[in-house]
Amino acid sequence: MPGFTTPQVAQNSMHLLFVYGSLKEGFPNFHVNKGRRVPGRYRTVQPYPLFLANGQLPCLLAAPGSGHQVLGQLFEVSATELAAMDSLEKVGEPGGYRRITIEVEPVEMSPARSHDAFAYVQHESRLAGSATHVGPIAEYTHEHAKSLHW
Repeated sequence: MPGFTTPQVAQNSMHLLFVYGSLKEGFPNFHVNKGRRVPGRYRTVQPYPLFLANGQLPCLLAAPGSGHQVLGQLFEVSATELAAMDSLEKVGEPGGYRRITIEVEPVEMSPARSHDAFAYVQHESRLAGSATHVGPIAEYTHEHAKSLHW
């Protein structure tokens, strides 16, 4: 897909990853997320459209400037931990997510200090084949996760 490149990661360093969907603590794919959670709630600095494709699958679209400031969690992850989540999210595969760098900030801190963090995004075309989608929404909740069927 044009405009999508997966940022390379240094093998011996830690990275920040913003998660907004099933990789959040307490959600269905958290068992794959072996990172260390940074305390607090975080949100995207810019608005992004977050949809539930087919009414279920959380998809953050790579279209900053529309939608909402999306709420999520921030994790410190190693290259190995990130690779496991890349595999789950099918990074580099047709129809899979892409990992990009976005800017996030803590919700409870004023003035907020922003951080660059990786995030998994989908291309807008992902929703084109979806019969129904919900959104844009600001937060993927436990209620949303109940309808997700693997």
